[in-house]
Amino acid sequence: MRIATTIFLTDETVRPTWLARELERRGFAGLYLPEHTHIPVSRDTPAPMGEPLPRHYGRTLDPFVALGQAAAVTERLALGTGIALVAQHDPIALAKRIATLDFLSGGRFTFGIGYGWNVEEAADHGVDWRGRRQLVRDRVALMRALWAEEPTAHSGAYGSVRASFAHPKPLSAHPATGLPGPRTLIGGTAGPRLFEHIAAYADGWLPVGGRGLTETLPVLRRVWQEAGRDPAALEVVPFGVEPSPGKLAHYAGLGIEEVVVQLPADEEGEVLRALDGYAQYL
Repeated sequence: MRIATTIFLTDETVRPTWLARELERRGFAGLYLPEHTHIPVSRDTPAPMGEPLPRHYGRTLDPFVALGQAAAVTERLALGTGIALVAQHDPIALAKRIATLDFLSGGRFTFGIGYGWNVEEAADHGVDWRGRRQLVRDRVALMRALWAEEPTAHSGAYGSVRASFAHPKPLSAHPATGLPGPRTLIGGTAGPRLFEHIAAYADGWLPVGGRGLTETLPVLRRVWQEAGRDPAALEVVPFGVEPSPGKLAHYAGLGIEEVVVQLPADEEGEVLRALDGYAQYL
């Protein structure tokens, strides 16, 4: 089983270059970084992880810039967003950023995407909260038009792009979709709408915490197969996991091949202690 990591990198934590080198040297499979552009001080939205909201949420580094630094000092470490808030981006600019990162890293990028939880943050980006899921789906389709080998136009409900010359390209289509662009995993809570979107345009699911998979995985697999997708191609990557031998054995029994473990948003000493603790699972 591949053991990747995630961490809230901030201006007060370890640097991405130091962490990436440590992860690759120790044999970890990857580094996934979260995204928040800002956290409005006045907020009616309750934080799903509980209140008060941890300090690092409002200090998070831009994941694409940080992953670019990580890519520059490593050769094998997989790099991903966990998760990117696609609704809060201009899709043409985001397509360029992702294609550049994937190209320069040698095809090591995973596009972990989500719909967000902070209504006020999204509102500052002009996002209509109720329509954000369809907005994300349309923006991913627009980006894939720009990633296509031949100039391809996209006209959607939320945005359009002319057939264009747009380089560099991500290095390869992920085989699960056969579509241009990097491996795409959708994060979110299990449910009919999420599973329908995963089956429609993604390669798999990033379930935060990884709880309840015994019950939810059969449902997702049924939706996936009903959409005409190859049963063997579905990827499920439990995210932000606090691992134990029993938990990882359980995941392996479910056919899961990659797990993303949580690192503390802290200085080098605390991060090293966590990495030493996780070494038993490598």
